[in-house]
Amino acid sequence: MANSSSQTSLAQAHGRYIRGSASKVRRVLDQIRGRTYRDALIMLEFMPYRSTGPITKVLRSAVANAENNMGLDPASLVIAKATADMAPSMKRYRPRAQGRAFAIKKQTCHISIAVASSTESNTPEASD
Repeated sequence: MANSSSQTSLAQAHGRYIRGSASKVRRVLDQIRGRTYRDALIMLEFMPYRSTGPITKVLRSAVANAENNMGLDPASLVIAKATADMAPSMKRYRPRAQGRAFAIKKQTCHISIAVASSTESNTPEASD
């Protein structure tokens, strides 16, 4: 039950139907999970991946939710959860030789980021 009480103090944001595969987004999210908001922004700015743009947008939205809805200080926020799940793929077709069609899947993903105050994010891990 300790986790359910700490879940209420999480501020979340979701990015839906983001172009890019979930596996490519996950490799970036794995780098920033557990870091402070400021450290995560610095890392995202200098990473050479295309998915850092949408991730930065979702992260800023989660921090804005924490600041406006819960009154938390952005300097004390830590990324508690960061996930990327598969979303529907767009199907497109390219013409190939001898009248054949070649299917192309344009993958999309859902990005979810939750931030918590640095003092609150340590307590659920200790109770597990």
